[in-house]
Amino acid sequence: MRIATWNVNSVGARLPRLTAWLQRVEPDVLCLQELKCGAEAFPRAEVAELGYDVACHGDGRWNGVAVLSRVGLADVTRGLIDEPAYDNATQPRAVGATCDGVRVWSVYVPNGREPGHPHYAYKLRWLEALHGTVAAEGGADRPFAVLGDFNVAPTDEDVWDISLFTDSTHVTGPEREALTALTDAGLREVVPRPLKYDRPYTYWDYRQLAFPKNKGMRIDLVYTDGTLADAVTDAYVDREERKGKGASDHAPVVVEFGR
Repeated sequence: MRIATWNVNSVGARLPRLTAWLQRVEPDVLCLQELKCGAEAFPRAEVAELGYDVACHGDGRWNGVAVLSRVGLADVTRGLIDEPAYDNATQPRAVGATCDGVRVWSVYVPNGREPGHPHYAYKLRWLEALHGTVAAEGGADRPFAVLGDFNVAPTDEDVWDISLFTDSTHVTGPEREALTALTDAGLREVVPRPLKYDRPYTYWDYRQLAFPKNKGMRIDLVYTDGTLADAVTDAYVDREERKGKGASDHAPVVVEFGR
C-alpha cells in the first residue's frame, strides 16, 4: 500500500500537476492540504477518471483538506473531536476516512503566525484536539495514520538554519511538545529519506531562491500506529515535484507499506 501527503497550495492552480503526479506515482491514498476551494468546487471528475474517490472538507478560502483513495473510502469524518474555532469559526483543517481498512487523517495544522499571537494559542488548542482525536480513534482494531502539513519542525535539524528562527513559530517548545504528545498516544513518526541533499525537507519558500539553495523546512509529517510503522518499506520526499513552473511550495511525502 502506498500512502502520500501533499500540501498542494491550491488544488485549482495545481490540478494539471496533481493529475500528472497521480498517474506517475500511483498512490493508493493521497492526503491533500491547503485546497483553497470549497467541497463543491473540488475537481472530483478529473481525479475520478484516475480511479480516485474523494472525501473533501473545504469552505472556499485558503485552507481545506481532502483524502483521495483508489482502495475504498468509508466512515468519513470532517473535523476533530472538540476542535476549537478561530474568529468564531471552525476552519476545515482535518478530514478522516477509512481506506481498505486503514484509518487515515489528512490534517492542516494552523500556522500560528508568531508566539503570543491569538493564532498561536489557537494552534496549540488545535493540536490538543488532534491529540484527543488520536487517543479516541487510535486504539481501534484497524491501522491508523495521520498525515499532513503540521507547520511544526520536529527538531532543529529540520530547518535550514535554526539561528534564523529565534522567537518564531514552527520550532517552539510547546509546538514540539504537541508532537511528542502524539507519540505518547501511541503513534510513531515515519521519517522519509530525501531525494537530494542530506535532509528530507518538504517546504521551501517561493522567495529568495529558497528551493535551489535548499533553504527548507521539514513540516509535512507522517505519524502511524505501530502496525503500520513496522510495515514501512520505504518513505521519501518527492523533491522533483517541487521543481519547475507552477509548483507548490511543498513537496509530496510518499510512504510504502508491505502487507
